[in-house]
Amino acid sequence: MMNESQLHEHIYARSVGLVAGGSNEIVVGPGDDAGVIRSAAGELALLTVDQLVEGRHFTSDTDINLIARKAIARSVSDIAAMGGEPSWALATGVLPKDYQHSDELFDALSRWAKHWSCPLIGGDIATHGSADHPLTLTVTVGGSMNKDAKPVLRSGAEPGDQIYITGALGDSFKSSHHLNFEPRIEVGQWAALNNAHAMMDISDGLGRDSHRIAVASNVRIEIDASKVAINAGCQDWKQAISEGEDYELLIAFDPKTDIADSPYKLLGPIGNVRACNPNEKPGSTIVDPGGVFHDGEGLGWDH
Repeated sequence: MMNESQLHEHIYARSVGLVAGGSNEIVVGPGDDAGVIRSAAGELALLTVDQLVEGRHFTSDTDINLIARKAIARSVSDIAAMGGEPSWALATGVLPKDYQHSDELFDALSRWAKHWSCPLIGGDIATHGSADHPLTLTVTVGGSMNKDAKPVLRSGAEPGDQIYITGALGDSFKSSHHLNFEPRIEVGQWAALNNAHAMMDISDGLGRDSHRIAVASNVRIEIDASKVAINAGCQDWKQAISEGEDYELLIAFDPKTDIADSPYKLLGPIGNVRACNPNEKPGSTIVDPGGVFHDGEGLGWDH
């Protein structure tokens, strides 16, 4: 059975050569935080979709308002990771049979979508045949780019770049951060205008997600675990780097970028980007406080 990363690779391989219909051009297809389409007028539209599944992303006793908040925030965070601005949203829900909180849930979805300036403009509802099936929500968010910026992709990291994050990592589930995080919209937009070469939001763990940027960019990323800010509830660096659901931005900046000039919190540099040595595969390495090297790909989780 394929794991999440293997399925992603299969999808990316099958999506090469996509062509949009009509006057639209597909600029970025599967493999980044959002797809990108250019209209005939030259405007760029960002498109992303994410799911939220009971038992995987939240528990059955989670507050309805927080379920709705996370459902919207996850997709908004993907737009932020491209350096964009959310514009609108679509939401679908598959509800357990005889679900008692549908009005409350969709009122909350609408409220949080408006909060992040991407009002709900449509969607769909279906019902499971049994009350035992999990509540599942899917949210699509469309966004736009500042006219002076280009979408920041996972594939743009260059040797010499320095790695930054936007906040401390780890303990997201136990602390409920995964339900209350704030998508880093403004800092993502600043990064897109200030020489960010690659960017993504950290949902599957710093180790695994840094590996994804490295592979997409055909480089090696080396991260010093002792420089990573970790939340108080973490036992150690490995827990902080592996747990995921942080939704902080992981950014590779041109080393000439004046990070001190940013009005937003950026932590680092926590690592750097280098070229692959002969016969070396792209990927990420985490150097622990004792100087031991760890493969970044193995430090993360599957949704």
